Amino acid sequence: MIARELVALPSYTDEVVCGLTSRQKTLPFKLLYDDRGSELFEEITRLPEYYLTRIELEILQGRSGEMVQEIGTPVSVVELGAGTATKTGTLLRAFSRRQMRLKYFPVDISPSALDDAKRRIRNECPNAAIRPVIADFSNGFHFLREISERKLVLYLGSSIGNFEWENAVGMLSKVREQLSPGDALLLGTDMAKDPSILLPAYDDAQGVTSEFSKNILLRLNRELGANFDVETFQHIAEWNPAQSRIEIYLESLQGQTVTLGVPRLGIQFRSGERIHTENSYKFTMEMVGRMLRVSGFVLSRSWFDRREWFGLHLAQAHSATKGTK
Repeated sequence: MIARELVALPSYTDEVVCGLTSRQKTLPFKLLYDDRGSELFEEITRLPEYYLTRIELEILQGRSGEMVQEIGTPVSVVELGAGTATKTGTLLRAFSRRQMRLKYFPVDISPSALDDAKRRIRNECPNAAIRPVIADFSNGFHFLREISERKLVLYLGSSIGNFEWENAVGMLSKVREQLSPGDALLLGTDMAKDPSILLPAYDDAQGVTSEFSKNILLRLNRELGANFDVETFQHIAEWNPAQSRIEIYLESLQGQTVTLGVPRLGIQFRSGERIHTENSYKFTMEMVGRMLRVSGFVLSRSWFDRREWFGLHLAQAHSATKGTK
């Protein structure tokens, strides 16, 4: 009898099977960010419709000096979901003017993005010691404990808006558990505004966001042996005012059956049936303050652009127990 070689299933397999066999089909948004997905997202950040990156960078360029003064030095900077660190150099340069030796820890799930981040920051801030960390946040934030110095944790780009409320609070609480009193968090949030501004940012005229959205299906084809035909799905972005969020779907254009190769499973789609892939919450200050408070942080200061479309919020790691919901 010839023994078969066992092939390890990707860690996300159970999530995919559960999501695609649920009444409302879903896929975990973290699967959007493989190497190709990360490249496409970087392209999205340069689109005219996608104001978030541009405005956040404007705030950092104009207010980094104030931020550094408010935060204090010396400090090591840890950036969660760093990607290619497009905006971070401005803040790191401001810190490097105030302290001789600056340590920067970009954290991301994509090794190629971290390679780009390391090259970018080495050019923009030569005196920074760069220590990339490859990590999936679902495994926790224990790496923060390994950094002995006082820490500033960056979570920019309104990435926190991808999480449901309980999951956002859970994530920030887990970050807080690994911090010490005196450590701080700088959190970026996209603020609630007219849908005519919001929707084009998630459904651009060039179709880059659509390609980014469909890339998740190509990843399942490659890594789980699925047979999605991406041309039979369309990208949908909708504004949900009751939940204050943009909702992203992939909608089947026809009745069809898609097979997952590992494990062997057929998934039926009706014409018009959707896979929910991502949310992007848009915040009010009440939402920001409450989210930070119940996660164990104290909001100390916020910075905005002139239209208050986007905010950067500095929060201190509280020395007492977490607040109540």
